[in-house]
Amino acid sequence: MDTVIEAVGLEKRFGRVRALDGLDLSVSAGEVHGFLGPNGAGKSTTIRILLGLAKASGGRATLFGREPWKDAVDLHRRIAYVPGDVSLWPNLSGGEAIDLLARLRGGTADKAVYAERKKRLIDVFQLDPTKKGRAYSKGNRQKVALVAAFATPADLYILDEPTSGLDPLMEATFNSEIARVAGDGATVLLSSHILSEVEQLCDRVSIIRAGKTVESGTLSELRHLTRTEVSFVADGITDAQLARIPNAHDLHASDGRVRFTADSDKLSGVLSALAELDTQGLTVAPPSLEELFLRHYGDELAGANER
Repeated sequence: MDTVIEAVGLEKRFGRVRALDGLDLSVSAGEVHGFLGPNGAGKSTTIRILLGLAKASGGRATLFGREPWKDAVDLHRRIAYVPGDVSLWPNLSGGEAIDLLARLRGGTADKAVYAERKKRLIDVFQLDPTKKGRAYSKGNRQKVALVAAFATPADLYILDEPTSGLDPLMEATFNSEIARVAGDGATVLLSSHILSEVEQLCDRVSIIRAGKTVESGTLSELRHLTRTEVSFVADGITDAQLARIPNAHDLHASDGRVRFTADSDKLSGVLSALAELDTQGLTVAPPSLEELFLRHYGDELAGANER
């Protein structure tokens, strides 16, 4: 499978501050790739380098095998970008802003097809295109950028916190549009802190911390980093029987149930042991990206709480 985005040892320094410190990122053609990290981790800096808006201090980054800093003009004809905080021309209406953004990418050559796509997107995102940019709320400014991005076909969508300011209904509409463009063969890099969004949409995920990639892989590959919560009815279960459950962590009984956690990649052995015990009311809660995130940033969160 062709690689659309590749960053190897990417570095970016602002004076003495290292925004990126050897970051690696690989996104294959046709995949929806989640890009996770807290504020200050380096997500937006990476995206600016990929867009050719900032020059790397070290390492290398390529899009479609070309360098963004040198070939930004040509590359942008194949890219749709949505930032997390959209600024619009105050005196242009939303519809005029959409048309201008689309023309900048050269995506209005087939006017009939473009007009049809634009109308459909305005309807599904429930956007009033007649209002001036200065009259839009943050959520409506995001809608303008999203309509402009999806109204013209792109080979690569780079989305930096794209649902910021949208209500849950519009987030569902956004998810549908991502599924549509991915179904058409486009590649998507989705930077987000909404973990459920990434979990629902993405084929692979990269987690970054302090300017470095700490984990990258499919969701199933990353789930080995977490523990799954298991519980069952405690009636008739002895301590000796509980001691025979392999790989059980933090085991305790309360409110008539036995609860413990188990490493996700060792769960099959746990379930076999529970079957032998003939346990009742068994529940297994699969790990989420929230747990993956807390595993890597839990110490930072604890430090912040202490302050």
